[in-house]
Amino acid sequence: MTLIILGILVMLVGTVVLAKNEILKRFTSTVRSVGLFLIVAGIATSCFKQIDAGQVGVKMLFGKVEDDVLSSGLNFINPVLEVKTIDVKTQNYTMSGVHDEGAKAGDDAIRVLSADGLEVTIDLTVLYRVVPSEAPRLLKETGLDYNDKIVRPITRTKIRDNAVYYDAVALYSSKRDEFQSRIFKSIEGDFNKRGLILEQLLVRNITLPLSVKASIESKINAEQDAQKMQFVLQKERQEADRKRVEAQGIADYQRIISSGLTDKQLQYETIKANLELAKSPNAKVIVLGKGNNPLILDGK
Repeated sequence: MTLIILGILVMLVGTVVLAKNEILKRFTSTVRSVGLFLIVAGIATSCFKQIDAGQVGVKMLFGKVEDDVLSSGLNFINPVLEVKTIDVKTQNYTMSGVHDEGAKAGDDAIRVLSADGLEVTIDLTVLYRVVPSEAPRLLKETGLDYNDKIVRPITRTKIRDNAVYYDAVALYSSKRDEFQSRIFKSIEGDFNKRGLILEQLLVRNITLPLSVKASIESKINAEQDAQKMQFVLQKERQEADRKRVEAQGIADYQRIISSGLTDKQLQYETIKANLELAKSPNAKVIVLGKGNNPLILDGK
C-alpha cells in the first residue's frame, strides 16, 4: 500500500508540478513512468500476503472486519485490504509474586480471602489459545490486547470467587486439586464465549499467612516428635522382651543343668579338669583331699 501511495504522489508531481516548469517539463514522462512503476509494484506486492505458521490473518477493509480468515502460507488478497495477524499457538499468562517472573513486572500474585477469613496468595499460569475461526470476532469485539481485557481479569475474578468456598489450610493441602479443577471449569466457559480455548490451569504456588504457616509447622513437628517417641517406646518394649526371653533361657538352662548334675558327675568332671591341668608344661603340685576342690601349688 505504501508503494501505491508513493507512486500516486510521484505521478501527481510529474503531471502538475513539472508540467508547469519549462525547464523540468522534459522530465515529465520519466517521472510519470516511475510513478506508474511504483503503483504497479505496490499493487503486485499488496496482492500477496504471507501468514507465518501458527498464525491467521484477519482482513479489514476501511476499518470493517471480514469474517473469513487467511491461513498460514502465501495468500492472494485485495490490495486495499489491511491484514492483522493473530497468534493461534498455545500462549501462557503467568501471575506470580516473584519479580519479573510473570507477565507484569513486580508482585502480580493473586490475593484471595478463604472461607475462614484468611488472606492466601496464589501464583498461577494460564495456558490458552485463540480459536482460528473466532479470530475476526475476537478482533472486532476485543482487539489484539485480549490478555489484558479477557485472560487477566476473568482469571483473577474467578479465582477470588471460588476461593471463598475453601479454608486456607485446605487450599494449601487436601483441596488443592479440587480447587484447581473448579476454577478451570469456571474460567473455561467464559473463555469459550470470547473465542479462546483454555488448555490448562496451573496453580504454581499457594502461600499461607505467616501465622498459619507457623502453626502448621508446629503441628508437623509435634506429630514427628510423637512418632519418634512411639518408635523409641516400641524399641524399648522389644529390648525388654529380648531381655525377658534371655533371662528365661538362662533360668531354664540353669534348671536343666542343676537337675542333671549328681555328685558322681561332678567328681568325674573334677578328675577330667585335673588331668588337663596335669598335662600342662608348668610344674605344679596337686593335693587331693576330702574336699570337692583340690589344692594347687605352683612348683616354681
